[in-house]
Amino acid sequence: MDLEPVLDRLHRAGASAALRENRIGLEKESLRVAPDGRLAQTPHPPALGSALTHPHITTDFSEALIELVTPALTDPRAVLDFLRDIHVLVNRHLDDERLWATSMPCVIKGGSAIPLARYGASNAATMKTVYRRGLGNRYGRVMQVIAGVHFNFSFADAFWTLYQAERDDRAEPGFFRSEAQMSMIRNLQRIGWLVPYLFGASPAVCGSFVQGQETDLERFDPHTLYYPYATSLRMGDIGYQNKQEEGTGMKACYDSLDAYVRSLTWAIETPCPQYETIGIKVGDRYEQLNANVLQIENEYYSTVRPKQITEWLEKPTHALRRRGVRYVELRSLDVNLFEPLGVGLEQLEFLEILMLYCLLQDSPRIATRERRNIDENQVLVAHRGREPGLRLARDREAVELRVWAHEILDGMIGIAELLDGGSDGPHVANLRRQREKIDHPDLTPSARMLAEMRDRGEGFFALAWRWSETHRQAFQMAELAPEQQALFERLAAESIARQQAIEASDQVDFDTFLNDYFAARVPAQPPMH
Repeated sequence: MDLEPVLDRLHRAGASAALRENRIGLEKESLRVAPDGRLAQTPHPPALGSALTHPHITTDFSEALIELVTPALTDPRAVLDFLRDIHVLVNRHLDDERLWATSMPCVIKGGSAIPLARYGASNAATMKTVYRRGLGNRYGRVMQVIAGVHFNFSFADAFWTLYQAERDDRAEPGFFRSEAQMSMIRNLQRIGWLVPYLFGASPAVCGSFVQGQETDLERFDPHTLYYPYATSLRMGDIGYQNKQEEGTGMKACYDSLDAYVRSLTWAIETPCPQYETIGIKVGDRYEQLNANVLQIENEYYSTVRPKQITEWLEKPTHALRRRGVRYVELRSLDVNLFEPLGVGLEQLEFLEILMLYCLLQDSPRIATRERRNIDENQVLVAHRGREPGLRLARDREAVELRVWAHEILDGMIGIAELLDGGSDGPHVANLRRQREKIDHPDLTPSARMLAEMRDRGEGFFALAWRWSETHRQAFQMAELAPEQQALFERLAAESIARQQAIEASDQVDFDTFLNDYFAARVPAQPPMH
């Protein structure tokens, strides 16, 4: 598709100014690691507040897998500043623990040594823990402690108005926005392999991760496994992947928002024989929320998701059906070892270009063959992305990664100029840096990690430990502005009070609560006093 006339019309309509109101939010996961290099067994630090209700500091699968969440802001620098402040705060309450600086985990002594996240005594808290127990039973706990960065993005309302006018689309605005974002998601899947190539930072893993299983990973040293040209093992076959499609035929459909919601709803409501063997309530303990293809929507792994802000205990599919797509969540960013926050401005700027590029391109529905190509391309780039001459599948033919990547970056120049409001701004400069990584794969984070390991005679663990300690010391020396310190103290206290109110408001046992949840009979959230 020739974007030049579209970009010209958007430029003349004032889109550059409107796009400055786009919003970015981040969710960054980090493992807490004990001084001996193993996964921390301690509870979530109480001084940080309640992981159930705190808006910015929570946990993911494990009690040791902390998740830091920024608000959605229009300035990416402000997003990173907020994320930096949370890191400073958290590091003050870690005692002698560290936040692990990479996606792939530290030394893991088997799944039984990975504590499930705990959220208190309420029914809502129990449901979150049971869901995680179900994930562990279905896929193994070790896979669940791989950390990542999620990039949440929404276009400005003013831009949507301009874009719908440019398309001369008379649909209801909410419907137009939802379907346009589903179209964007399809294109993000088509060229999503570019993200792990440019920013993948998990080419190696501690030998303890594979738990003695047979793999074709090569041995870097006695304790480190890797692929020589890997970019992101996290996004490859050894990372966290749903396997529902292998045994159940489950694959989310992105043809439209309605098709997506229907495909997930089918999975949540359809029994799965292989999960029925686990059991649901065994004795007095729930082993999973149900024995269906998916326990809940969040179980379906995808590199990118349409999202809507949910109300208290509202199902994500219900929120999408009622209020449409609010924002898009890109989940393919590794934790970047070389960035103290795990993510930096270069990544955020490029992903904004990528979002707009994928929105404006034509986006036909994804047929079966293309779906297979998308999945295969992702694994190829994850395992062998820097391999000279690597070819990917596109339109029934093989195309060299380097050639395809340059075509994409060439097509992004006008997008970057629109975002910058001119031909010489940060987004245009960003594209030049990404082009250098295509021509010189040794500039990618994955290659830099392996080069540093070779130069210093380090394995994966030693590299990750050294950078984790470097970042820890920097955060411990950093200061928090008094108003930020006060804000975090207030949020921690409010989160604890809200958790206590939720616990006090429970009126039914957990069996009844769970039945009511799946029947969409949800109690109102207790008011704050």
